Amino acid sequence: MAQRGRKPKPTAIKVLEGNPGKRNLNTNEPQPLKRAPRCPNWLEEEAKKEWKRMSKQLEQLGILTEIDMAAFAGYCQAYARWKEAEEFITQHGTIVKTPSGYWQQVPQVSIAQTYLKIMHKFCEQFGLTPSARSRIVSGDGEDKANDEMELLLLKGGGR
Repeated sequence: MAQRGRKPKPTAIKVLEGNPGKRNLNTNEPQPLKRAPRCPNWLEEEAKKEWKRMSKQLEQLGILTEIDMAAFAGYCQAYARWKEAEEFITQHGTIVKTPSGYWQQVPQVSIAQTYLKIMHKFCEQFGLTPSARSRIVSGDGEDKANDEMELLLLKGGGR
């Protein structure tokens, strides 16, 4: 049966965001080892470069875990294919003249758009967009601006 409503957000992301909804966190959520999985050898070379570029940073944030291999590989492979299509467009342009004399858009335009959409979905899951990161709070997640004790200490009233 299909789930209704919003997709549940992983607890690790909620914690990094400071639990803005102040709802109880799922303490029974599986806690995979927070270690980046090994890069699959079947990825394209450009995808492997993206894996290497991003995996350590996501591992340090505690977002990328060993069981995220397929999802992260999907992001990296989509990135590689998007980049390949964009490089083709840069080199050859977006429109070509057919043998019959008509102008036609090259397939790489829709290929690039498709893989960009796929990448964007993965990016939201891993916090790789500015808007996704804006919801993440580093540290313990407490809002010090609204903490009465913190305000008191900042004003020097704690003496």
